[in-house]
Amino acid sequence: MAAKEKEKEKKEGGEDLAAPESIFVNRELSWLAFNLRVLQEAADPAVPLLERLKFLMIYQSNLAEFYRVRIGIMTHRAILTPDKADPLSGMLPEATIAEVLRVTREQQALMESIWKSIREELRANGADVLDFKKISKVDELMSKKLFGDIRDLLDPRIIDINQALPFLWSGETYIIAFLGRGTEQKLCILPLNRVPAYLSFEIDGCQKIVLTAPLVRHFLPLLLKKENVLQSAIVEVTRNADVFLSDVQDHADDDLRQKVSTMLTKRKREMPVRVRIYGKLTDPARALLLKKLRVPESRVFTQNVPFDLSFRSCIGGPAGLRYEERRPARDIGLKKGEYFSYIEKHDLLMSFPFQSMMPFVDLIYEAADDPEVLSIKITLYRMSGSSKIAAALAYAADKGKDVLCLLELRARFDEQNNIDYSEMLEDAGCRVIYGLPEHKVHSKLCVITRQHGGNLSRITQVGTGNYNEVTGEQYTDLSLITAREEAGLDAEAAFAALVNGEIPPEAHCLWIAPLSFKPRLMELLDREIARGEKGRVAIKANALNNVEVMEKLIECSQAGVKVELFIRGICSLRPGVPGMTENITVSSVVGRWLEHSRIYSFGEGEDQRLFIGSGDMLNRNLERRVEAFMEAVTPDTREQLNRVLDALRNDREKSRRMLPDGSYVRDEGGEGTSSQEALYRYFSARKVSAAEPEAEPQPVSVPQKAETPAPAEKPRGFRAWLRSVIS
Repeated sequence: MAAKEKEKEKKEGGEDLAAPESIFVNRELSWLAFNLRVLQEAADPAVPLLERLKFLMIYQSNLAEFYRVRIGIMTHRAILTPDKADPLSGMLPEATIAEVLRVTREQQALMESIWKSIREELRANGADVLDFKKISKVDELMSKKLFGDIRDLLDPRIIDINQALPFLWSGETYIIAFLGRGTEQKLCILPLNRVPAYLSFEIDGCQKIVLTAPLVRHFLPLLLKKENVLQSAIVEVTRNADVFLSDVQDHADDDLRQKVSTMLTKRKREMPVRVRIYGKLTDPARALLLKKLRVPESRVFTQNVPFDLSFRSCIGGPAGLRYEERRPARDIGLKKGEYFSYIEKHDLLMSFPFQSMMPFVDLIYEAADDPEVLSIKITLYRMSGSSKIAAALAYAADKGKDVLCLLELRARFDEQNNIDYSEMLEDAGCRVIYGLPEHKVHSKLCVITRQHGGNLSRITQVGTGNYNEVTGEQYTDLSLITAREEAGLDAEAAFAALVNGEIPPEAHCLWIAPLSFKPRLMELLDREIARGEKGRVAIKANALNNVEVMEKLIECSQAGVKVELFIRGICSLRPGVPGMTENITVSSVVGRWLEHSRIYSFGEGEDQRLFIGSGDMLNRNLERRVEAFMEAVTPDTREQLNRVLDALRNDREKSRRMLPDGSYVRDEGGEGTSSQEALYRYFSARKVSAAEPEAEPQPVSVPQKAETPAPAEKPRGFRAWLRSVIS
């Protein structure tokens, strides 16, 4: 390979993995390679300027969560099991952390360069982010006035240099200043949680954006008039979020909501895993600060990129600074009152964000108003701040339906939101349960049960993403709805087990993890292995690191099976390795929307089996979570899923290929091939009609008989909360 090509691959991938000893890639380093692909979108001149700024925001946000969770976990492992190596890469915990820190610093250099470029382009487009190192007199006068406006909101705390540092909350921004005269030294700690992240004013048609942290730091002598400010910096601490319920169960009562609340309090006070500093401190001052924070120098990052880039939302300018508007299609051709009659004859597939999530909300309202509906059961993992789906469920409970909501209170960083919703839904008359002690319920599963005379029928929905209208416009996800009775029976059996605090039983039509997902996946991979060179596997998922699955995929490749993996994030399997994975390709799409849907395809033509569901090929999804998958069996739904896979195959604009050494490259000349744009055009134009002819019956498997659901209980009223949300 030419030296120029090798250099290009190294720049794209980050980790130098030439001549690998293992065919597997360390999970943490694979994730960093994904976040690098996000950062590279911020550097792409083909991406509109403000969208590049957004990718820079996403990169920083992703990295903060990565340190809170994954480096938090690795830090615990380094303390508790320091000699236990990663089974994929053979790296010990401390070695993994050291390599993560090295790669992060390497990426920071690119981040700094991108920010400098974006800042210059913003200035050229009439949006000047003020730099207090070189500020004009006019800008300084206006900034001083803004400082006066927020001065009363600032609450500095001054301590002796030998005192312990006040607690710094994770993710919050502080100004830390060293004060003194002669030998007397003091520290000032100034939290900025009470002031906005940015302010702005306009001069001669130019928008001046004033970031509050640098503003306060610049005018700190005006706030501390009696003190001599020697030096100062902007500081943010990232704390370990790897806190589990088992850590707090001995200190809480039997109420799970209280246990989770206790866990959230404990999480806020965990040990630091990273410190970011904006501004230069002398070596002695820096060393003293880190000693007080009890953080080693290796965990500290000094950067010139602002911690908070949310000022993006206040910038106007021409339309070309943003993506062309792409609103979800609001109407699939059905109206409230038509969903049941349509779904009884046709399976319905919806694709977000190209289509709106509101048809599913309408389906819940239709169920609420249908006198034949007995119950609605649903699993809820993450919901929006003002959830229309929660309002529809509460409305159904008020209309006398038995509404069972399983809220997973351990959805990381959404715990408090789910605690609040559990209380609201209970107040509305819903039955609320909280999942299983050892398994998170991550499935996106809903079943609506109706009674026609003496017969029961069910409508079942399985999704790849959360019941969340906000992320429904930001993530690519799929939702499949069917009236197939065997799917409904499997769903009912799953809910019956969850109500009793049990793992859902082996399913027949659906795949329900942990008992049904991995075995069915392995069986279908074995089916393709038996077909040899005629075998075909195509999987779209967010992550892959399970050793057994990867070993089975290696078997597929060695048998001549063509394996296509469309993995957005972590992929711990190297493709194209001679004798091992030469028949496997891996690609990753990072674009306007977050790729989040999961599709599992086995075979081709009439023998093709196609599934969608909530789980990736990570250890946690296969073994420690409750996930739900459904097969697409009708010609229409199968055709739509194959459209998604074809669009991914043809993407040369936003897709990057993984090379045998683990690095990623983007093919040249791919303009106009974006899979997301192609799928937007396809799905946003799709319509269905209540008057469509009846679908041909599909062959079904023989389901295991599930218990008849219990009769609905009369719920309480849903209070002012529901009325306010509906209004």
